[in-house]
Amino acid sequence: MRAIWHPAYIGLGSNVGESRPCIERAILEIDQFEATRVVARSAFYRSAPFGPVAQAPFINAVVGVLTRAEPLNLLRALRALEVQLGRSPPRQRWGPREIDLDLLLHGDARLDTAELTLPHPGIPERDFVLYPLRDIAPPLQIAGLGRVTELAARVPDRGIERLD
Repeated sequence: MRAIWHPAYIGLGSNVGESRPCIERAILEIDQFEATRVVARSAFYRSAPFGPVAQAPFINAVVGVLTRAEPLNLLRALRALEVQLGRSPPRQRWGPREIDLDLLLHGDARLDTAELTLPHPGIPERDFVLYPLRDIAPPLQIAGLGRVTELAARVPDRGIERLD
């Protein structure tokens, strides 16, 4: 039996070092994952940091992929790529980072484990996720949350800036 291709969405962010080239490289590497292909990518956005840690602004983007990988396997590949791209442990919650790769959605999967929650629980409150996601999947219905365009219209704009 052949594995089914699932749409998935990955949030990318960086605010340490050369952020744009790091995100570009991450996108190229994700496209090389086994049984995973990048099929859409958003514009880059500059956003204020989210959370209580004082730090530089982030550069963010979202990619849409088609993948045969199961959600946890895709997440583990993303974590390994973070290390490969220079993310230093330990992961400080809401802290500065060379690269941050978040599995936002994986088909219609709904998971709530210690390792992974899908859909990502931060989606409805994060402009830096919803604005780029709206670039590539405006009509997407997120299970239990709503349509991307509606969610993006409701999230407070914290000064996010679309970059050329």
